[in-house]
Amino acid sequence: PASDPMPLPERCSGRIIRCTKGMSMTEKRPPVKVSARYRNARLAAVRHVIRSTGLATVVKLGARVTLHGSENVEGLEGPFIVVANHSSHMDTALIFAALPDHLTENLSVGAASDFWFMNRLKSLVPILLFNAYPIDRPGRPHRGDNRGLSGALLSNGVPLMIFPEGTRSRTGAMAPFTPGFARLSSTRGVPVVPVALVGCAEAWPAQNKLPHWPRRRVHVVVGPPMRPREGETSSLFTRRVERQVVDLHDATAPQVGLKSLAVLAARRARRR
Repeated sequence: PASDPMPLPERCSGRIIRCTKGMSMTEKRPPVKVSARYRNARLAAVRHVIRSTGLATVVKLGARVTLHGSENVEGLEGPFIVVANHSSHMDTALIFAALPDHLTENLSVGAASDFWFMNRLKSLVPILLFNAYPIDRPGRPHRGDNRGLSGALLSNGVPLMIFPEGTRSRTGAMAPFTPGFARLSSTRGVPVVPVALVGCAEAWPAQNKLPHWPRRRVHVVVGPPMRPREGETSSLFTRRVERQVVDLHDATAPQVGLKSLAVLAARRARRR
């Protein structure tokens, strides 16, 4: 009868459960635990030594780097999200080399769990270089459940670096940004730092195993931090940050003899 009370569902940890009337409910997920290694001072010191010696040398051998806009993040404090376009294997190292040390001390890079975190030994590479954390890509294998880790890291004061295209561009053209970073910015109340990488696709093409030789000039362009506007949806904020990265790139590229993202996108469309 309609007046009968609905029985309470059985207790269950994080999986779909069914009550006796055939309805399904999901128990609330427990809080995500954040490993202490993301803010460990000794590990941060080790990463700094590795990056300032070995990695810095590798970056200099692979490209001639010019930084623009460092003044835009001089007063930045607390957790934040670095968002950039992605077209080569050197992108992460370039951003770490370009940003001030106090911003990269605990900066954590989202890395594909199906590639970097399936093997514990292999995972040491991104962890010791970039304080990396695993991101599960849809439809790909992964170890454990890493949902909610990005937000938990921000809540624990750990800044993040995210490449919202999801993968490296094979043509230099930029793919649409996914909105995950925008939701994190809105829900955690942290700013987004837009970064445009100019010339990376030419310096280390996706199909090449090594950077181009002789070295090419690459430019790291840092924009001012951005926050969602009042009433702005995650989708609209995503598009606004995406446009800012394009604008930063295209304001620099023609001045240094490189193609704009608009030109690269048109070229990719013609090939299709």
